[in-house]
Amino acid sequence: MGLPERSRLHPGSRPDRYRVEASDGHIGKIDKHTEDVDSSHVVVDTGPWIFGKHVLLPAGTILRVDTREETVWVNRTKDEIKNAPEFDPDKHTGDTGYHEELGGYYGDPRL
Repeated sequence: MGLPERSRLHPGSRPDRYRVEASDGHIGKIDKHTEDVDSSHVVVDTGPWIFGKHVLLPAGTILRVDTREETVWVNRTKDEIKNAPEFDPDKHTGDTGYHEELGGYYGDPRL
């Protein structure tokens, strides 16, 4: 699937510097991202707001990317992000139960 063209991070950009804005305000910054086929996502470090939790947000939650402002806007509220399953890098690369949990939370079984 991949990120929509309007939301692509351009080569040479440093997404780990980008702020993440939920629909109701600032939530954190991008920690990691990937554009692997069928698994585009960003990992958001919510920092001290909820004690450093890292959550995975599917590319489909991204509304807009502003490379000049280094900001990504997502179509989730702070509470939705706060309540999302925590990102687990060990489970992310092969645990189908983990992907089913994420897909169930975001309403997309393809995660």
